Amino acid sequence: MEAQVRAFVNSLRVEKGLSENTIQAYRRDMVKFMAFASERHLQTADIERSHVVEFLASLYRKGLDSRSVARHLVTIRHFFRFALMEEYTQEDPAATIQSPKFRQNLPEFLSLAEVERLLQQPDTGTVVGLRDRAMIELMYSCGLRVSELCGLRVADLRMEDGCLRCIGKGNKERLVPAGKKALAIVSKYLRDSRPKLLGEASSPSLFLHQKGGEMNRITFWKMLRVYGQKAALRKAVTPHMLRHSFATHLLDGGADLRSVQMMLGHADIVTTQIYTHVVEDRLKQVYKAHHPRA
Repeated sequence: MEAQVRAFVNSLRVEKGLSENTIQAYRRDMVKFMAFASERHLQTADIERSHVVEFLASLYRKGLDSRSVARHLVTIRHFFRFALMEEYTQEDPAATIQSPKFRQNLPEFLSLAEVERLLQQPDTGTVVGLRDRAMIELMYSCGLRVSELCGLRVADLRMEDGCLRCIGKGNKERLVPAGKKALAIVSKYLRDSRPKLLGEASSPSLFLHQKGGEMNRITFWKMLRVYGQKAALRKAVTPHMLRHSFATHLLDGGADLRSVQMMLGHADIVTTQIYTHVVEDRLKQVYKAHHPRA
C-alpha cells in the first residue's frame, strides 16, 4: 500500500499539477490512513466501506472537527479513484460515504483602520522593515495567498500596467491589479532594500530573506503576527486574514462578486460567495437608512 500511495502522490504532482502544499496535505492524510490499515493488516483491495467509516470515526475521537474529517474523506476518495484506474482494487469503498456537514464560518477580516495600523508598523528606514512593508502592502492590495506572495519573481511585476502575474493553485496563471501605493513601496524595496538582501548572490525571487534566498511562508506568517501585536489588533493576524480583508473591502466598496472571484483566483464562484455577508450587511444599512418603515 505504501508504494501505491507514493504513486498516487506522484500522480497528483505530475498529472493534476497541484501545489506542493496541497500535495503534502494529501500525503499526510494518506499516512494516517495507511497506519490505520496497517494496524488491521489491510491491503488496498481488502478495504471496505465499514473500514473507511471506522477510520473517520477514529479522527473524531482524536478531536478533529468536521471540516478536517471531511478533508480526509476527500483525500481517501481521490486515492481510491486512482486505485481503481491502476487496478489496485475492484471497488471504491468511499464512493457512497457522505461528507460530514459543517458550518461555514464567516471569514475574519480587518477593518480599514486596522489595516492602516498594521501597515504603519514596519520600520521602512531599515532593509528588513522596507521589505516587510512591501510584502504586506502587496498582499493586501492584490488579495494574494501567502504561497503566491512568496513565490513572486521580479519578472512577474508589470509596473507600467499596474498589475502582476501570479501563479495560483493548480499552477493556474492570472493577472492581478495592484494599487499605486503598493507598487510605489515595492519599487522603493527593489531600489533600496533588495540589493542589500541579495548581496553578491543572484535570485529571480522578488522577496528575499536576510540570507538572500526566497522568502518562505512560515517566516512571513511569524513576521505578520509580530506586527499585528505591535499594532495592538484585537486578534492574531494571519496572511489569509489580509486576503479576506481585500475581498471584504472590495465588496463593501461596491465591487461585483465575479470580479472579486477572478482577482482571488477562485475556480468556482461558490467559494467566493462566503463574502456575500458583506453585501447583505450593506443592504441592511441602506434599508435602515432610507426606508420610512425601517
